[in-house]
Amino acid sequence: MTLLLVVFFSRVPAAITMPEVNTDHLDEQQVQLLAEMCILIDENDNKIGADTKKNCHLNENIDKGLLHRAFSVFLFNTENKLLLQQRSNAKITFPDCFTNTCCSHPLSYPLELEENNAIGVRRAAQRRLKAELGIPMEQVTPEEISYLTRIHYKAKSDGIWGEHEIDYILFVQKDVTLNPDPNEIQSYCYVTQKELKQLLDKASKNEVKITPWFKLIAETFLFKWWDNLPNLNKFVDHEKIHRM
Repeated sequence: MTLLLVVFFSRVPAAITMPEVNTDHLDEQQVQLLAEMCILIDENDNKIGADTKKNCHLNENIDKGLLHRAFSVFLFNTENKLLLQQRSNAKITFPDCFTNTCCSHPLSYPLELEENNAIGVRRAAQRRLKAELGIPMEQVTPEEISYLTRIHYKAKSDGIWGEHEIDYILFVQKDVTLNPDPNEIQSYCYVTQKELKQLLDKASKNEVKITPWFKLIAETFLFKWWDNLPNLNKFVDHEKIHRM
């Protein structure tokens, strides 16, 4: 592990060597969240350290190999409709984009670092479902969140900010109470498969914006999983990381 750290950080200079990025023009609440400590990983999802959300999302660091752990939640109601959100225009990466139910990061502290059956990631998902969508913690417990597989992707939001993540794909099917934080979410809706395909078609014509990870997942795996909500076990793959 020591050797791995030396090799990794020789590719990724310490954050103090990076030019300072001015965040004065950004939303104050979102800037405060940039201090959160994300989990640094290698390309096989092994923990190798921690760094701020800010440093993890600067393209200059991403281009030098900085990679962090993340998750994407897909929550369906009992009518088999998928809950989508539109990210607020206060978001630093991919503002105004439509995306899946909840997308965020486990943080580098003990409860969310625990890896057995991705329990730390599932705890983080419960936390963020409450923070973003106002879903009471007791309505979606970590045990009710199914971990399917992981994807590895990279995407630029603009010239400064971007994403480089190994993303845990999490599914939930339950009717929940919603009270979204407007600083996180500007709109939300439940959609059928047909309605989502219409949204994806609009996005292909640049009539609406969707997040790159949601586009990748929707175009590769989502509808197959959606067709098999009662039988997701056959799609569980905790060994492979899908490189996208």
